[in-house]
Amino acid sequence: MHTESGSETKVALLRYAGAEQFVGVAPSGHAIVTGFSHENLSAPTPMELLLISLGGCTGADVVGILEKKRQKVTGYEVEVRGERRAEHPRIYTSIEVVHKLKGRNLDPKAVAHAIELSETKYCSVSAMLASSAIITTRFEITEDML
Repeated sequence: MHTESGSETKVALLRYAGAEQFVGVAPSGHAIVTGFSHENLSAPTPMELLLISLGGCTGADVVGILEKKRQKVTGYEVEVRGERRAEHPRIYTSIEVVHKLKGRNLDPKAVAHAIELSETKYCSVSAMLASSAIITTRFEITEDML
């Protein structure tokens, strides 16, 4: 749904499923379980999902940009580490994103540029989290010998 100002409104729906869990249905219709039990971690917590969201957002950007640069990525992991403050609300105060790429003759400058574009232009999750947390990034490249 678009508003008069051109912005878009999205609606997520969460239903309590018991056992300290919610089933969330995204605006796209996809469902995910999230939990908030401190004793029984049977589903990712909402704060864990933020780290996953950041990794997925920046990872999709980086892969897409590197494909356009004709870089041969054969494997890719994004590791996201978050540090939270002790007092409530326990927001993330620092987040480290480590891009671990495997490929054939990957150009480190192309990788660095793709990560920079994701951070500064494309990744909405990064832009939101950067307002309250210091986000640092680094990358590692492993040559694929096959």
